[in-house]
Amino acid sequence: MSFDHFDYKGVRFAKELHTEESVSCAENEFEVFDDDIYNVTYPKSGTNWMIEILNLIKHKGDVTKSDVLSIQRRSPWYEEATFHEYIDKMDPPRIITSHLPHHIFAKSFFKSKAKIIYTIRNPRDVIVSLFHFTKILNLFTPTENFQNFIEDFIQGKAMFGSWFDHIKGWMQMKDDKRFFFITYEELLQDLRGGVVRICKFGGQELDDAQIDLVVKHSTFKSMKENPMSNWSEMPSEIMDLSKGAFMRKGISGDWKNHFTVAQSEYFDKIYQEKMKDLNMSFFWEQSS
Repeated sequence: MSFDHFDYKGVRFAKELHTEESVSCAENEFEVFDDDIYNVTYPKSGTNWMIEILNLIKHKGDVTKSDVLSIQRRSPWYEEATFHEYIDKMDPPRIITSHLPHHIFAKSFFKSKAKIIYTIRNPRDVIVSLFHFTKILNLFTPTENFQNFIEDFIQGKAMFGSWFDHIKGWMQMKDDKRFFFITYEELLQDLRGGVVRICKFGGQELDDAQIDLVVKHSTFKSMKENPMSNWSEMPSEIMDLSKGAFMRKGISGDWKNHFTVAQSEYFDKIYQEKMKDLNMSFFWEQSS
């Protein structure tokens, strides 16, 4: 998983998106407001989907308000070097996205009443999604060697470091009232139920018709057809969509089409070893 990077506190960041100053500022200087909502994920875990859901909830299902701006401007990543271009234009409550691990998240958050929604996805599907993403995002040097890609992922050589460390770090907050976590697979199985739960966590009162609108406009089909959500307006020198779609399938279990039996068994062994101390069972484990 080759990309021009620097390390910050044991985590890899892409030089084309971040600077050491932008990451340090995100950790140490960024001012969190009490009504902020933070959309936190490990990459390729449903980040853009949750941006869509949260913005639609904010506007009570009114897609005309939600889709005036592209998804990366509605809820920008606050650790990126370009974040300052968007922050002053954000209407409260701010919905801010981040891939940062727990140990370098904004220190001011932990003294605030702000809330975090953390979306988790089966790591096997994360690997597959990331594998295809590296083919279209030009900051990566793409590879066809899937075995090496799996190994890089396991060793934490991906952008934002180890998936395992990311999950275990954030799960330290699982009992904090400011923290809500949901899996990609749960949203796929029952999107409406997930939206209702998110509304309750965020203190947002939507009626049934408004919830129906949120669900309608945050489906994979709706987002894939929406140029404000599908990244189709990104310059080709940044993201080359002639090599593949940003919104590819929007399913769970696609890993079965990519992993060999041996690779699956190998990953399962690593997974069990790295996650054994967490004492949690995730949705994809329960339903497999």
